[in-house]
Amino acid sequence: MYQDPHPTQTLARFASTLRVEDLPASVVSRTEDLFLDWFASALAGKSARAVESIARFARAMGPAQGPSEVLIHHGETTSPLMAAMVNAAASHVAEQDDVHNGSVFHPATVVFPPALAVAQALQRNAREFIAACVAGYEVGIRVGEFLGRSHYKVFHTTATAGTLAAAAATGRLLRLTPEQMQHAFGSAGTQSSGLWEFLRDAADSKQLHTAHACAAGLTAAYLAQDGFTGARRILEGAQGLAAGMSSDADVSRLTDRLGTRWALEETSFKFHASCRHTHPAADALQQVLKTNHLAAEDVQEVTALVHQAAIDVLGPVTDPQTVHQSKFSMGTVLGLIAVRDEAGLQDFDAHFRDPAVTAFRDKVRMQLDTQVNTAYPERWIGKVQVRTRDGRELEGQVLEPKGDPGNTLSRAELERKALALAAYRDGAGQAQMRAVIQRIWRLAEDDASMARWMS
Repeated sequence: MYQDPHPTQTLARFASTLRVEDLPASVVSRTEDLFLDWFASALAGKSARAVESIARFARAMGPAQGPSEVLIHHGETTSPLMAAMVNAAASHVAEQDDVHNGSVFHPATVVFPPALAVAQALQRNAREFIAACVAGYEVGIRVGEFLGRSHYKVFHTTATAGTLAAAAATGRLLRLTPEQMQHAFGSAGTQSSGLWEFLRDAADSKQLHTAHACAAGLTAAYLAQDGFTGARRILEGAQGLAAGMSSDADVSRLTDRLGTRWALEETSFKFHASCRHTHPAADALQQVLKTNHLAAEDVQEVTALVHQAAIDVLGPVTDPQTVHQSKFSMGTVLGLIAVRDEAGLQDFDAHFRDPAVTAFRDKVRMQLDTQVNTAYPERWIGKVQVRTRDGRELEGQVLEPKGDPGNTLSRAELERKALALAAYRDGAGQAQMRAVIQRIWRLAEDDASMARWMS
């Protein structure tokens, strides 16, 4: 099998030269879908405490006005750097932004914020914006796949690979040369950071992870445009990302079928408002309950058969203290499914501490399953074993959770999700959001600039 001797350079050249004309129509259409999903997720972050803290920081750093929108504060504008930070933080708090299974990476929250902010600042049109976003997705996903499972055990891949994704999207809009893009990657990669330890304390770091990744990638690209140099082999070098952050890195993943395999199309939408690691088991439990006409009180015990990463990420959360932390509790998510038949935004806000939900939470345990673990991360299989109070042993299995590419959300479903997200914290009115939806569905045909989405 051919191994590219210069994968960072090849990836940089790809990101620098990608054009809309190079993209299949299905990729362009999927980019519109993903943009809407991200846009609505950002609006849902309005008034979240951690997000507003980052917004106040951005406001204090200035400028008070600029070319780039802060989506959660209608009419507020600032520099591309500060707008990207706030919009990134806002889009990652409701736990409804997209995820790519194979890389265990949330692309939208680190690609669209810098791309939108920079496109507005440079007055780039929608077609160039689309090309930049695809470049960001392809680079970020491939870096996440390259870093592997050992990386994700300690590092939040969206925070680390996210710096490269943000640099690629920004650099494409800046029209960097391949050499400049390679330097941007070097400067972005050397700033990669983000650790899972925050989950143990219900800390706010997840919003900082995306804000920082966008800021670091955007900064790296602008510096590269100015002649600032970065490591040329930041990914595969002897003291690069893989050397410092992975024990199972696979360098072939960086350039495999580059330009013919569009990883963006493999991205999943989130159906439940929780960590994606909970979704397969949630769907499998829902299947068992509905098939057997069971209520929460009929269940004695649930065993969620999971991959190791689910245990690594969710295992520390045993008694969630905040709404956000509860989204990383397998027991809470399954409790909401059992008691309320859904785990949506309002369900977590109003019911994650309900006695019936916490009682069910305590019936749930996770167990490593060979089939599920072997399939992961390419496939996220959902399996549960349910023991009922009357002694029955039941099993449920879902091969593709709702939202996966093979079980995706239709545009009608995406519209309903977007309207619900916009309404969640009054991020936008229904009429305003419907106008945004229609504009996004025409994005590829639009030669106008990306300026001003929220009046």
